[in-house]
Amino acid sequence: MLNRAFTKHFWLMLIPGLVWLFFINVLPMYGILMAFKDFNPGAGILKSPWVGLEHFEYMFELDDSSQVFKNTVTIAFAKMVGNLVVPLVFALMLNEVKNRLFGRTVQTIVYLPHFLSWVIVAGILLDMFSLHGPVNRVLEALGAEPVHFFARADLFPALVVGSDIWKEFGFAAIIFFAALTSINPELYEAAAIDGASQFKRLLNITLPSVLPVAALVGTLSLGNILNAGFDQIFNLYNPAVYSTGDIIDTWVYRAGLINMQYGLATAVGLLKSVAGLILISVSYGLAYRFANYRVF
Repeated sequence: MLNRAFTKHFWLMLIPGLVWLFFINVLPMYGILMAFKDFNPGAGILKSPWVGLEHFEYMFELDDSSQVFKNTVTIAFAKMVGNLVVPLVFALMLNEVKNRLFGRTVQTIVYLPHFLSWVIVAGILLDMFSLHGPVNRVLEALGAEPVHFFARADLFPALVVGSDIWKEFGFAAIIFFAALTSINPELYEAAAIDGASQFKRLLNITLPSVLPVAALVGTLSLGNILNAGFDQIFNLYNPAVYSTGDIIDTWVYRAGLINMQYGLATAVGLLKSVAGLILISVSYGLAYRFANYRVF
């Protein structure tokens, strides 16, 4: 009886979250119908004429659709790898620092950028890499010509990926710090008694203990392969870099809200959502298969 009473209280606590989920995430899915209609804002969704899969067919006929998909996957995959490798290496390096006060200070400083919005960070980056910004001032002092960094299509993906890693690697390293704290200190003591150097202890004890967590993080991140970061790219890109920086989300924004092609934009967004659902399901299946991780 006591367990049932506690269970009832838990369900009551879930009600506000479920109500919020319904109104914010479930109810707006009614708009998916626009993907199959020639939407007219004056007539509304229900009274707009039905066109079936016409928007989906037109989407694959567009010249820039394949390029947008390629840009999305390229940037998202680079972010996924960078946001896995850099935090892991950083956590391993900081774990070897013996001065705990210094280590905690560095850890606090590097994860602070995570709490800044991309509006703020983008403004800082655009100023730093502008034609008369500090980066170009340094290049001019070294005898090089100034560079229009955010107007160069060939440089834009690297700037996007690099700035995202810089902003997030400190916060992403927290999970690896947690994994490092779970390592039995007696393993290090036994290895030191056997004459193992600090590098060998890192190679044979620390790294193997953290790799399962890294594999789990990498597997779960596969579900975000189509999310290249709308907030970041929207605040950084411009028409000069559309060829390498335009992703699915920014393309949908321009098609739907700027060009008022509501049906086409909804069709592209729906296709992305379905593909994302499949990828997330696969990633969780892999996580359960190889790392015994499950949500339910």
